[in-house]
Order: sequence, then structure tokens, then C-alpha cells
Amino acid sequence: MSRILSISQPFPRFSVPAVVSLEQGKEFITLNNDSIKGKWSVFFFWPLDFTFVCPTEIAEFNKAIKQFHDRDCELYGASTDSQYVHLAWRKHHEDLKNLEIAMLADNKKELSEALGILHPVEKVPFRATFIVDPEGIIRWVSVNDLSVGRNVKEVIRVLDALQTDELCPCNWEKGQATLN
Repeated sequence: MSRILSISQPFPRFSVPAVVSLEQGKEFITLNNDSIKGKWSVFFFWPLDFTFVCPTEIAEFNKAIKQFHDRDCELYGASTDSQYVHLAWRKHHEDLKNLEIAMLADNKKELSEALGILHPVEKVPFRATFIVDPEGIIRWVSVNDLSVGRNVKEVIRVLDALQTDELCPCNWEKGQATLN
């Protein structure tokens, strides 16, 4: 298994199709490093479409999208399924029909491989989350095993802490004092 990219490393070069709409003729765009330049980004990967834990996470990130946008941060969800599988899943899963999150289709597995997040046997992404700063540098990484969903509130808490550019103690939350 390759090593997981970590903090202070540049987010890998990528160019992938993404599902951004259910409107016919406007379903797909291509996203790449230029798409994320100059703003905070959160990339969260899930193992497979049409599974059980994954839609709970995607729906929870979508519920929190305003909180991310209020922090000048874009959300990007990804798996190694194709954009066509993503579109079918969105059309047929009630919790995914009104997504405001781009669903990246890393079906060539190039981005997942570059990030080092493919399960060594299953060859699907772990539940990995990356916070990337406006310069394209990874500032936070969290990786869960295939069966364990992540905590969206914790992603927001860490984003808040990173954006203070100050020392934040254990369990720090936005509005609390930072360390001098």
C-alpha cells in the first residue's frame, strides 16, 4: 500500500469528471487543481456508491454546506465510481437528490492512488477527509476504516481552528480563546 499523503504536502494534481446537477445537459463538469485554487477545500472520499454508510455521510456534509460556505470553503465528495454511477445514485437515493456537493468520479483511481487512500485488498478508497488550504497544501487528514462513518462537526471544528492561524488547545471550538 502506498503512503497516505499528509499535512504540509501539496494536494496532488488531478483532473476528474464530477456530477454537479440532475438537470439534463448540466449534470457533468471537469474539476481540477485550478478549480480549487485560492479557496479552502474539503475533499471527502467514500468506498462505493449504492452502499449503506456512504449516503449518511454525504447527506450530513450536504446539510452542513452553508457552514462550509460561510467559511469560504468548498466541499468535494469522491469515490472511484464513474460519473454515470454517481448520477444514477443521486437520481435514485432520496437523500442525494438535492446535493449541492460535487461528486468527483475518480474511476481511474489516479487521485486515490496519489493520496495513498486505496484499501490494499478491496482497492476502494478508505473514508478519507482532507482539508486543503487556498495554496493547495494539505492542512488536515483523517482516515477511517471502510465500516466507520466520519464526524462532519469535527471537520468543521478543525477547519475553524486552521483558519484562525493561531494555537488552538484541545477541544477548542470557534468563539473560544486561542493560546498566546
